[in-house]
Amino acid sequence: MGDVFHTFPALSDALKAMPDLQVDWVVEKSFAEIPQWHPAVDKVYPIELRKWRKSLFAKQTRQDIKVFFETINQTNYDLILDAQGLYKSLWVGRRVRAPMSGFDFGSAREPLSSLFYKNKYRVAKDQHAILRLRQLFAQALDYPLTENALIIYGLNTQAWSKPEILLENIGHDDYWVFLHGTTWETKYWPEANWIELLQKANASGVKVILPWGNQEEHERALRIASATENSQTWVPDEMLSLNTVAKVLKNAKAVVSVDTGLSHVAAALEVPMVVLYRVTDPKLVGADGLMVKRLQSPCAPLYLKKFKSVQQQNMSLEGLDVDTVLNAMTIGF
Repeated sequence: MGDVFHTFPALSDALKAMPDLQVDWVVEKSFAEIPQWHPAVDKVYPIELRKWRKSLFAKQTRQDIKVFFETINQTNYDLILDAQGLYKSLWVGRRVRAPMSGFDFGSAREPLSSLFYKNKYRVAKDQHAILRLRQLFAQALDYPLTENALIIYGLNTQAWSKPEILLENIGHDDYWVFLHGTTWETKYWPEANWIELLQKANASGVKVILPWGNQEEHERALRIASATENSQTWVPDEMLSLNTVAKVLKNAKAVVSVDTGLSHVAAALEVPMVVLYRVTDPKLVGADGLMVKRLQSPCAPLYLKKFKSVQQQNMSLEGLDVDTVLNAMTIGF
């Protein structure tokens, strides 16, 4: 999901430089809703690469692949731009009838992919993915990129209103959203911290929403919510769709998040957000934007999937205490 959102500022740069620009986007089917949020995007082609790879030689898979690329090739494109620099994105791009551009050998994440591009561009690797993509787009589409330009996602969300399910459960009151779910156990913020933050939010009259994406996250959200004695916390009964979650985030007063895909959604929606990086470094691929504050522990650069000691586990929470998070939320936004 992060890759998709990292591309939006580059698209906004391109649209500003080329007002008549029209872009079609190939994206994994599970994220197909997202590109449509940008005004430069016309058609979205949902692809099922993950599914295809599991049954590549099956007759139905071969037929699905054939139909997919026949559909794309009904349009005559001026350029295919590989924004990922991966073998899988190369495989897709090579099947579309148009010249292909991308990162050069020293810039691509999988360097050999660059050998098959017609035009290749050098972009330093030691930069955030957002800046790398902005530089790639500027070179490939031949427009100047202002140094240190602000990150503008440019999503077409002005007309988004609060979804009905939100109004039924929260009403028109202000609220915060806590994004507590993530992939690695070491990236979690302790439940005791979420409970303390929730209690302080509720005590100050702020309502809180705890969305979830699987059964484990649902159970955690219910445990956190049950620690309060009032009804100022909402845990949805059913998992919300991505579009609904996005609208919930868009209308939030503030968001607190661990390192998770939805943090990139909130960043792109320019919602005031504090993101907690316990064992991952936000320098290259972290959530970023005008309204993002990032807090990180001394262990953030280590990418720890398992703690070696209790001391290291405790160190991974330094600078991520509840009071520091609250101060970050209330100062400077």
